[in-house]
Amino acid sequence: MASRTIKAVVGLLMASLPGLFAAASAQALALVPFISPPIIAEVQILRLDATLGKAMDTGDFVGLSVAVVHHGDVRFLRTYGETEAGSGQPVDPDTVFRIASLSKGFASSLVGLAVSEDKLSFSAPVSGFAPQLALPRGGEKSLTLADILSHRTGLPPNAYDNLLEAGILPEAILPEYRKVKPTCPVSDCYAYQNIPYDLSGRALASAYDVSFPALVEDRLFKPLGMKTASYGLGGLTRTDNWARPHTRKRQADLSLPAHPWTKIEVKLPYYETPAAGGVNASIRDMAQWLNAQLGNVPEVLAPEVLDLIHAPQVSTPTETRRMREAMPDLRSSHYAYGWRVYDYAGQTVVAHGGTVDGYGAQIMFVPDLDLGIVVLSNSRSKRLWKIAPMFLDLILGLPPKDWMDLGPDGSALSAAR
Repeated sequence: MASRTIKAVVGLLMASLPGLFAAASAQALALVPFISPPIIAEVQILRLDATLGKAMDTGDFVGLSVAVVHHGDVRFLRTYGETEAGSGQPVDPDTVFRIASLSKGFASSLVGLAVSEDKLSFSAPVSGFAPQLALPRGGEKSLTLADILSHRTGLPPNAYDNLLEAGILPEAILPEYRKVKPTCPVSDCYAYQNIPYDLSGRALASAYDVSFPALVEDRLFKPLGMKTASYGLGGLTRTDNWARPHTRKRQADLSLPAHPWTKIEVKLPYYETPAAGGVNASIRDMAQWLNAQLGNVPEVLAPEVLDLIHAPQVSTPTETRRMREAMPDLRSSHYAYGWRVYDYAGQTVVAHGGTVDGYGAQIMFVPDLDLGIVVLSNSRSKRLWKIAPMFLDLILGLPPKDWMDLGPDGSALSAAR
């Protein structure tokens, strides 16, 4: 079917069928088999854009960037709002955001490359590249690179992140872990970390005899065409086209309008753990990163590398309980190497979220469908974390739900895959 015809039919569908789809009526479901996949895909994209536009109208965001990649193509790339509240400077595809813990996937991908090149081993002892580290009961002696990348240190969640946020450097924190009461023996259980995870960057720097940020630039950013991606505050602010972070006070009386967004200063501590949370990137960059993680750039990230880092390593029952409140169709969750792996409505989903003061980011993709989404924002709100789950329901043909809390017309369009 010609492109002009598809657009015409899509226009008719959007004009006449949204109510049918939103209601998931029997009539709408009966129509689905007779609508061609290109038309369904186009309607899904248009409905996603319309829903995000309505979400922006709530005032729940300052700036927002969203990209969808399917079969190697960037099928959707939209930006909304401003780089700074009230500035009038619009977010565009090259506006740079902090991506926080989405950074972990860059480190694990490089470790996967290093393992494939016999430069590193997942079983390598961490003591070889982090002699300052001391764990309770001498646990550092058995801690491996695999344990670091899958958060199996035996430490309680986010151990000593408070010290990092207080301005204490990681080098001074590492020996202090020996004083912490462990939650389990090393390798036995999952608990999310930032400072220990960053040791993966040290392992890579040692293996290749080059700084970790330089290695990522050479092996990932440049070959993937990620032209605005960088590490550190200098990278974030090297041009004026960067998204300023924002916060707002909680409204005690929910019947009153929300407090306005206020720009805040960029917080530096997590730039001190670059492998765990140091990357800055635009949505155009992150679309290329998503495409590579889907396996569509094998000359940079080969299938065997992706298979290594996406393979589940440890069950994360606390994550399952936390996420199931927001995603009822979540059946189980695991952590791989720098990535979360979900069983969502029977479909394997690879994902990660990231948050640091004033910024939020999320990436989710379905390898079997060669399809995924990435979201960047310079304001953290409840609706931010609903965009990717809304998209999952949309593409998996699940019953519609008003994920964005937009009222009767807020349900994402549910159609056949």
